[in-house]
Amino acid sequence: MKKVYTTESAEETEKLGFEIGKNAVNGDVIAVTGELGTGKTALTRGIAEGMGITEDITSPTFSLMEIHEGEKTLYHFDLYRIKDDREFNNLCFEEYWENNGISVVEWAERAGSRLPERRIDITIEYISSTERRITVEHPDN
Repeated sequence: MKKVYTTESAEETEKLGFEIGKNAVNGDVIAVTGELGTGKTALTRGIAEGMGITEDITSPTFSLMEIHEGEKTLYHFDLYRIKDDREFNNLCFEEYWENNGISVVEWAERAGSRLPERRIDITIEYISSTERRITVEHPDN
């Protein structure tokens, strides 16, 4: 199933994320792609809030992954610094995807073929300085 949304601010992007997080279930892997500055972390902040997480969510660019606890557990990955599939292989992130939590992977395209086939793909695109087109693709089932 594929849905396309248009948001006109970071706050609206977070609200969309909130709805996604509210409906996320343990085991979900949410793969987020988009250019630098499109709002991947804003969307993730909303997802976390929808999952009942109250702590501040920032992009784990240097740590590559952070764990946040709330009503559900969020594994927040940022693969911006990953250069190739070989480097990703050494990190063993798949272990987290198989745990009892929800994984959000920013810069998911850098994971190459390592992402699970069953996942939610979200693409964020610039429309203007404030507007974004957000495409959400859920696995069919």
